[in-house]
Amino acid sequence: MQQFHVPCLASNHQQLRGYGKVFKSHLFLSPTVVSLDEELNYFILQNEGKLFECSYPKPVHGILGKASMLVTVGDTHKKLRNVALSLVSITKSKPDFLTDIESIAICILHTWKDKQQVIFSEEARKFTFNVIIKQVLGLTPEDPQTSAILQDFLTFMRGLISLPLYIPGTPYARAVQARSRISSMVKAIIEERRRYAGNCRKRSDFLEILQGVDTLSDDEKVSFILDSLLGGYETTSLLMSLVVSFLSHSPSALQTLKAEHQSIRNMKQKDDYLNWEDYKKMEFTQNVRRNFYFRYYREKKKKRLTKFYFCIFCFISEHLIPSGWKVLPIFSAVHLDPSLHASALQFHPRRWESQDQMCKRFTPFGGGSRCCPGSELAKLEVSFFLHHLVQNFRWTTEDDDQPTAYPYVEFTRGLVLYLEPCS
Repeated sequence: MQQFHVPCLASNHQQLRGYGKVFKSHLFLSPTVVSLDEELNYFILQNEGKLFECSYPKPVHGILGKASMLVTVGDTHKKLRNVALSLVSITKSKPDFLTDIESIAICILHTWKDKQQVIFSEEARKFTFNVIIKQVLGLTPEDPQTSAILQDFLTFMRGLISLPLYIPGTPYARAVQARSRISSMVKAIIEERRRYAGNCRKRSDFLEILQGVDTLSDDEKVSFILDSLLGGYETTSLLMSLVVSFLSHSPSALQTLKAEHQSIRNMKQKDDYLNWEDYKKMEFTQNVRRNFYFRYYREKKKKRLTKFYFCIFCFISEHLIPSGWKVLPIFSAVHLDPSLHASALQFHPRRWESQDQMCKRFTPFGGGSRCCPGSELAKLEVSFFLHHLVQNFRWTTEDDDQPTAYPYVEFTRGLVLYLEPCS
């Protein structure tokens, strides 16, 4: 059974042995309480805006922008989050929502037809970006704006973990400039739609719905679009890569997954698209996905964007946290705690057949007011892509092509798949 590669785990265990699950430190020039405790982490998530206030290091604000939902707090964050939840709800109810996702998956896999190998991490990014830009801006892979936004978006994301030096040529400066170019393109699309509002057919993407939200300024709408692209692109593509990698070394899990999807396909006509009922039948697929939320999904975000919470004043259990201190909850430490989860480092999808998925010790999409509003979209993308992948291809990987988690999660060689079409 394949095991997770966790270069940061030894550090967490050393801190746990030396200081316990909650300890004091000094990070980013501020006194900080670091929590590896499930109860305290859950308490923090449930009390944001009451006893705690979310905060990111200042350089993140410079790249994401002051109106980003990730960095806003209080009433502004609540307003933006309500808009996000409304948009996701409306999008899921669209007749062509599921068809769009599945069609893009089929198109990506069709390009593999005559290939002997692919770099899967790149293919996964291509898939998730095409899905999210279709849902957010209504753009297709053939639109010229799509490739331009993608290139700037890659530059933008690389700057999120760079030193905050605004010097020409540095990753940080390039990221800020890339964000400015993306913002200009989005604003141009907004203006074009306003100009031709009476002459064009009504679209059903995020931007079209945002146009009717009078409570948001244009800058807030642009930031909202960027947040949607960021949240719906990178973490989902990483999740797909991890799933495919670990399935490569787990023949029994892969066989069970294939059987589940073949059973669903056998009940449909050859060219029928998947529907919500089919998605609900993908129970083992959900368990496979959860195994990676369990380890890497929160670790990814923690490595990329270190999220602190400022304490207003808090006394929980035996812990007194002074007002003004920062609090850093480490969710991945809870996910990997062997006292809470049996065989925490093992790829073991069947654990979820007996383990409670809705509990304090499992928070893959955050919690409270910071719970990811687009989590269902990510689940759908992975499930639909796997449905077609396992029925059309067999694949192998190199043993040394492993994921590493520093400074962010990526594969040594990009996860090269050696393909063989299914007969």
